This record gives sequence, C-alpha cells and structure tokens, in this order.
Amino acid sequence: RSPALVVGLLAILKAGGAYVPLDPSYPGERLAHILADAAPSIVLADAAGRAALGEAALAECTVLDPATLPALPDTNPSVAGLTARHLAYVIYTSGSTGTPKGVMVPHHAIARLVINNGYVDIRAGDRVAFAANPAFDASTFEVWAPLLNGATVVVIDHDTVLMPAAFAHTLREQRISILWLTVGLFNQMVTQVDTAFSQLKALIVGGDVLDARWVAQVMRESPPEQLINGYGPTESTTFATTYKITSVPETNASIPIGRPIA
Repeated sequence: RSPALVVGLLAILKAGGAYVPLDPSYPGERLAHILADAAPSIVLADAAGRAALGEAALAECTVLDPATLPALPDTNPSVAGLTARHLAYVIYTSGSTGTPKGVMVPHHAIARLVINNGYVDIRAGDRVAFAANPAFDASTFEVWAPLLNGATVVVIDHDTVLMPAAFAHTLREQRISILWLTVGLFNQMVTQVDTAFSQLKALIVGGDVLDARWVAQVMRESPPEQLINGYGPTESTTFATTYKITSVPETNASIPIGRPIA
C-alpha cells in the first residue's frame, strides 16, 4: 500500500481497464495461479513485486517500465462505451476448496458501497485510513470511499498497522476520522491501546464475529461517534449488511450483523 498504488488504481480505471491486486507476500504458487487465471494484459509492479512474481510469470504480459512514461501521450484516454456495469476489479479469495477464486466487481457495486450507502456519511473534510492489504476487499472501501466523496486517503504502511501503539499514534497524528479494522486487529487495539478510537467519526469492524466483551469496553472507555459492525463476503463487495452499535447489554453473547446497506 502506497500513494503510487493509489495512482496506479486511478490510472487503470481512467483507461477503462480493471485491476487485479496481487500481494507480493503470497506464495509463488498462488501468485502464478492468479496470473494464469486472470490473464492480465499488463502488470504494474515495483522491484519487490517483480521479484515475487518471477520473470517466468511476467514473460506472458507487458510490464510497464517507469522510464518509458515521459514518451507516452498526456491526453485523456477515450473510454467511450464504458458503463457502470463494466468490470472495475477482480479480487481472489481462497475459495471453499482452497483454490483461489476470482470475484468480478463492476463499477456500480463500488458506487453503491460508498455513495449514499445509509451507514456512514463521508464528506470532503474526512480523512480515511488506507490500512488494509490491497489484495483484501476492505481496500475497496478505504480507497474509493474517500476519493468518490471528495475526502482524503491517508496511506498507512504495513509495519505501522501491526504495532498497536504506533498505529494509535498515527491515527491521532493524521487526524483519521473514518477507519476500517478487521476483528482481530480491533481486539488487539482494545487490549493494548484502549483510547485509540475516541477521535473517530466512524469505526467499522468486520471480517469475523465481534466479541461483545471488547465492544462493550470500547463503548465504555473510548467510543467513536459511530461504531459499526460490517458484514459481507467479497462477492457482495465488502459489506452486505451493517449494524450501528449504540450499546451492549451485559447479557449479549453476540453483536447483530444488521440490515442490508442502501
């Protein structure tokens, strides 16, 4: 995750293409399968990405070299005929059989996730953390929610995300107002930096079953303006349902997954 990655995503969509995010830390066999299955015509890769993919895998497609960019035209590309139902990206899940499975997401699915969605009001003054693995569908919300609403994307590097104290410091220093977290990371933050969430306008937690104990602790000690349980598989484009948590009764064994987003 980096500013260059965001530029790359914008460039691909502006040219009328669709992107397939690849994580360089994935096993080589998985990367090779995704490349063979998706059959991309172009690969955008930095040095780490090229090393992870291997020259044999890259031989089948064009790898853009930044040195050639000044020679290319600087006019807007023509995307005549592109509609909201055309493909925006493909993200690979492990699949129930363990074989990576590509989920194809059109433009209108992203728009309905982040515009007039009924669960969080994203405005031009908001600052949204881009902290998830780009090959995980939470990045759909983290990148396109701010950009399609005139807000700011704040890129947070991988190492910072894995250190709760440093992550909490960055959230405060960068004035993050909207944050998405996996349940595991949320639980870790609650136990180690219990004041990290009080400045947030909205905190969305998802990807697994929420533990009512940790949710109750946040609501008591460091509540954001809104705490939202977001639920949905990759096939539904990040969230299918959301539930705004306002209180956690002592007898609650679970947090509801709520109702469909708008």
